[in-house]
Amino acid sequence: MLSHLRPAIVSMVFFTLLLGLAYPLGVTGIAGAAFPSQAGGSLIRNTQGEIVGSQLIGQNFKGDAYLRPRPSAAGKDGYDAAGSSGSNLGPLNEDLAARIKADADALREADGKGSLPADAVTASASGLDPHISPENAARQVARIAKTRGIAPDQVAAIIAANTQEPTFGFLGRSRVNVLTANLALDARYPKPQAKAP
Repeated sequence: MLSHLRPAIVSMVFFTLLLGLAYPLGVTGIAGAAFPSQAGGSLIRNTQGEIVGSQLIGQNFKGDAYLRPRPSAAGKDGYDAAGSSGSNLGPLNEDLAARIKADADALREADGKGSLPADAVTASASGLDPHISPENAARQVARIAKTRGIAPDQVAAIIAANTQEPTFGFLGRSRVNVLTANLALDARYPKPQAKAP
């Protein structure tokens, strides 16, 4: 019996050290060396060098001078990275329908009548999607330009500069990073009374 027990214990210790310690440390070290920004969380710093967010985590912007993100069901007030999740409300749920109608009415009042892109009123599965569609961003150009006192073309240029094309040209869709676009707007066209949340 001891002849079977010893190899089992040695194997368990060996593989625990190899796969539970050496492999994760090795992969973490290689990722940190090869992709330091991504391995560090794709953090974004403002002009003063302070961390203001991540390219991968959505934030809520409510001011009229900013692009507004997708709705979020993550956490009590949304956009909570510790409470990442969808709402689990089905398409026939009355609460979901009421929330979407209220959001749609508010968006049409702020950005004009017309059809709304789906991402303007629906939350992502995680509730933390940092991107919106170019169509969603385009609907917001006039409001942002008016609030900042600049031409719509200037806002559209900032949005275009922060639009990412599909990965490798075919994976996913074109998307606008809300945080990087809003930081670029503040850097290029500051407006003292327009404050981020």
